[in-house]
Amino acid sequence: MSIRRNILLRVYLAFGLILLFAGAVVIQLFRVQFVQGDKWKKMASTLSTRYQTVEAARGNIFANDMSLLATSVPEYELHMDMFAPGIADDQDFNENVDSLAIKFSQLYSDKPAREYSRMLRDARKDGSRYQLIRRKVTHRELTQIRKFPIFRMGKYKGGLIVLEQNRRVLPFRSLAARTIGYKNENVKNAVGLEGAYASYINGESGKRLMQRMAGGTWMPVNNGEDEVEPKEGADIISTIDVNFQDVAQDALKAQLEKTEADHGCVVLMEVATGEIRAIANFTRTKDGNYEEKLNYAISNAADPGSTFKLATYMALFDQHKIDTNTIVNAENGRYKFPKGPTITDAEAGNYEMTAKKAFEESSNVAAAKFAVRYYNDNPKEFTDKLYSYHLNEKLGLQIQGEGAPVVKNPKSRSWNKYYTLPEMAYGYEMKITPLQMLTLYNAVANNGKMIAPLLVKEIRRLGNTVEQFQARVINEKVCSDATLGKVKSLLEGVVSEGTGKNVIKNPLYKVAGKTGTAQIANGSAGYGVKKTYQASFCGYFPADKPKYSMIVVINHPTKGDYLAAKVAGPVFRQIADRVYASDLNMSPAGPVHYVGNSNLPQIKKGNVKALKQVYTKLGVKPLYAANNAAANGVDTSNGIAFEDVSYKSGVVPEVKGMGLSDALYALGNAGYKVVARGSGVVANQSVTAGSITPKGSKIIIELR
Repeated sequence: MSIRRNILLRVYLAFGLILLFAGAVVIQLFRVQFVQGDKWKKMASTLSTRYQTVEAARGNIFANDMSLLATSVPEYELHMDMFAPGIADDQDFNENVDSLAIKFSQLYSDKPAREYSRMLRDARKDGSRYQLIRRKVTHRELTQIRKFPIFRMGKYKGGLIVLEQNRRVLPFRSLAARTIGYKNENVKNAVGLEGAYASYINGESGKRLMQRMAGGTWMPVNNGEDEVEPKEGADIISTIDVNFQDVAQDALKAQLEKTEADHGCVVLMEVATGEIRAIANFTRTKDGNYEEKLNYAISNAADPGSTFKLATYMALFDQHKIDTNTIVNAENGRYKFPKGPTITDAEAGNYEMTAKKAFEESSNVAAAKFAVRYYNDNPKEFTDKLYSYHLNEKLGLQIQGEGAPVVKNPKSRSWNKYYTLPEMAYGYEMKITPLQMLTLYNAVANNGKMIAPLLVKEIRRLGNTVEQFQARVINEKVCSDATLGKVKSLLEGVVSEGTGKNVIKNPLYKVAGKTGTAQIANGSAGYGVKKTYQASFCGYFPADKPKYSMIVVINHPTKGDYLAAKVAGPVFRQIADRVYASDLNMSPAGPVHYVGNSNLPQIKKGNVKALKQVYTKLGVKPLYAANNAAANGVDTSNGIAFEDVSYKSGVVPEVKGMGLSDALYALGNAGYKVVARGSGVVANQSVTAGSITPKGSKIIIELR
């Protein structure tokens, strides 16, 4: 074969291969374009666009008086489409960009207008369709920004892209923080009211269509048809009283600091309703401060100590084993049971005494001897009676985390026929939470009716009631009326004549209750040489007409005394005094009469019903006239003039100058959802008074 022919053959072969490859490419392009076109278009669409979940604003948590305990404050992140329809032409952009920069500089004062202008111009040069302008923008600032040059062209023409984020805030900060709880995606178990009622508070999430931009960022696509607006969550009305909660926390924390205790808790409950008015928990941190970390009141099941003697004596009275005058020898405060434990009293000096005196002096020996004397042959009779008080059952609270109580019976594996019965008689070899113990005392104060504690009384959505809660009755009658009379007498005697006499007794009102000083296990060391104590006081007041019950527990005090009367007693007394002073229904004093030149308080618009109640209690005559009534010739020497408040549907009322409670009342009655910031009186409201605004709209008020 000649060289020329060889070269031509190779050229033809190469050319043929090229034609074959080109044909294959054309065929594949045809196949992709027409045969598989729909498939690849859908895939491309999913890679460049997607739906993003828009979190709903969570509902508010209110106190009993409608004060805000937790709320969601909106924060905004602002972006800008530098080629929006309104500024697509360079001339339109250049004519307005400097004015926009000046407005941003005036609003934030963080950098001069020329820097804002440079940022916006550079973003346009880079072709940015999603330029970040600012993070953490408030609602008030956003309202102003929407009126800036370019942005006032409208949602689409102006290029302003707003991403809303909700930040959870507690207006009263640490007040009842652990009970309010929190929402955390990383925490499996629900925490507090935020967790227990998340299905109501969370609302319904929406969705927003997002488009992938250069650099991997995602920009919202302003397509109203493809967007689903989130629905705000429902509001929770709790039973917490803000003022009582504040008093409880202050008193508990002060005593913990004074005694350098490890932790402690307080629960204040309304007797008739079971509504918890205050619940405080503090733990000592490594740096010596106290913070709310655990809800000991509902979770910490431990030996209750002498506060449990109420259950022991109730059983003895109800089963006709003893009476208040039954004699027992307390053996000078120390007694060794045959084959059993050695029982000691906190203080020596107790010999022969009545059952009433033994209870008042908190004799452990007496309680143990009574239990062994009457139940040793049949301990099940005793434990069955305790079970009838439901002390072995959880209360079924509205929030999670309740500790499981442990009350032994003869069939329990750890039951010891020589030790368990006498130890149980004065509150050992068992586990009961403070709130479970308080529920028993509350039942005595409530004439034998045992009810489960209540933390939430109502759920509302847009001002309408979704669900209401009433106290659940656990036991209609825990014991006979005769037994109730006896144990009430014993509980009053503790304060008037016994261990609580010098600390808790008050000349203005009677208190009934029981001290409890318990030695508790010190970690892995158990009940070792280094003793660890728990001081508690549980009771109710006023004793002759009970309105509130309360328990105070202070764990491991290390400075000063460890006896319950001197450690837990002062906290109970301080809180009870403040509650009694602030609740006019409990005060026996008559109405206050103003004489001479006494100045009457200035009255602002607000809750007229509450105002009239104050007038009635203080003996002040209300005058239904304007606050400037005197100038108009109205005689105000014998009363107070005030303006009644009238509401018109869809019209925003004026709340500037009001306190938080009155502002919430006024706006709430007008049908609006309120977000409050700050403290003091209302200085600004986001929607001007008199504006026509749909009911259910959100109005932000700023207090200073």
